[in-house]
Amino acid sequence: MREKIETFVKCNMDDMLADISKLIAIRSVRGESEPGMPFGRGPAEAMACAEAIAIRHGFKVKHFDGYAMEINLNDGPDELGILCHLDVVHEGSGWTSPPFQADIREGRIYGRGASDNKGPAVAALYALKCVRDSGIPLSKNTRLILGADEECGSSDLKEYFKRQSAPPYSFSPDAAFPVYNIEKGRYSPSFFAEFEESESLPRIIEVEGGRAVNVVPDEAVALTEGLEKKALLELAQAFENKAGVDFELDEADGKIRICAKGLSTHASYPEDGKNALTALIGLLASAPFAECEGFRRLKSVNALFPHGDYLGEALGIRMEDEISGPLTCNLGMFKYSPSGLSGAFDARCPVCADESAVQTAAGAFLEKGLKLSSDSMLAAHYVPEELPFIQTLLQAYEAFSGQKGECVSMGGGTYVHGIKNSVAFGPSFPDTDTYAHAADECAVIAELEACVKIFAQVIIDMCG
Repeated sequence: MREKIETFVKCNMDDMLADISKLIAIRSVRGESEPGMPFGRGPAEAMACAEAIAIRHGFKVKHFDGYAMEINLNDGPDELGILCHLDVVHEGSGWTSPPFQADIREGRIYGRGASDNKGPAVAALYALKCVRDSGIPLSKNTRLILGADEECGSSDLKEYFKRQSAPPYSFSPDAAFPVYNIEKGRYSPSFFAEFEESESLPRIIEVEGGRAVNVVPDEAVALTEGLEKKALLELAQAFENKAGVDFELDEADGKIRICAKGLSTHASYPEDGKNALTALIGLLASAPFAECEGFRRLKSVNALFPHGDYLGEALGIRMEDEISGPLTCNLGMFKYSPSGLSGAFDARCPVCADESAVQTAAGAFLEKGLKLSSDSMLAAHYVPEELPFIQTLLQAYEAFSGQKGECVSMGGGTYVHGIKNSVAFGPSFPDTDTYAHAADECAVIAELEACVKIFAQVIIDMCG
């Protein structure tokens, strides 16, 4: 069977890259909803293109009101699901080639969606084709599910699973190999406080930092009034040494603007970044501003999110377990004015976490005079490594990659979070950077070839 799989891939790679290129050419960023197009024209066009590709390869396609579609390998009872999405994030800037025009060079295919997730979606379709064309008798079905809203909350799957039951086992090639069987839970509430403005000097006029709660802020700014620049500069220089964040001070019209510059990273790995926002709040909290309710509330925020505490120690929610590691915490957004403040943080919670962690955090905010939104925690997603399905995935990966298969935990969530017996599996190999969500997103062509082989083997092992 391995020889048949290898031969199929060798003979079909040019066609597969051509099909991926057709999908990359469509700007399937979510847009305004239209009749039959719940996520706008771009995602709808990508779905139509994928349908045409599937029909050309001899598959039947079932639609679900523009939210998703499915392609079935045969008419047998469902055993395996493969979940992929055809929507993409905004292209952004900094590309070396047009983002919606596939560019094949140096063993990679470049373009928005090449790795996230159009390339893997086509690879999964070709895996179905490989197994079908091999003529191996199968007793069960594999269902390829294609959605159109993963990047904006996966409302596509919510609608799809209202109409269809989930397959007994599923994987999504929307992360990396080997197998991500644990995805941490998430708790991302907002907080706020209101107070009367004080004109006593020196004072803080405004603070702002962060673009998204799930990103470590690399820049934050504050405007102060009534402090001498020399005194504030001395505090900033002292704080720089221990914070690892740079401060720039500019004075104009009796006011001082402070800009903190750190290092951005995803909130699921806050230890890899340098949070400019917590550093700036820490600096301000240490300065001799006039006592007022607003300054006291800002110092409360500093007490709950001291710079460098990315484990939730000050919030009282530090915890970890052996299989998924520690809880991590990121203050991602914050605004302060003379009459109020608001912010939001992102905690990635291990398998052992439950709603008691949420209650503990709420109590800590209440004690500091801050109000917290009543958001509940999204529980961690965990599929035991001992499950035969997981072992089947690992064996197929080892057979065609030559690398050791193992289960890995991640701080982020994938397309299958919350779906029973479902894991992230592929498409890129360990240590491969595909620049997903960034400029020059790409997929390694040899790794897409491997995906077809690995997925085909999994289908045979699960459904044969």
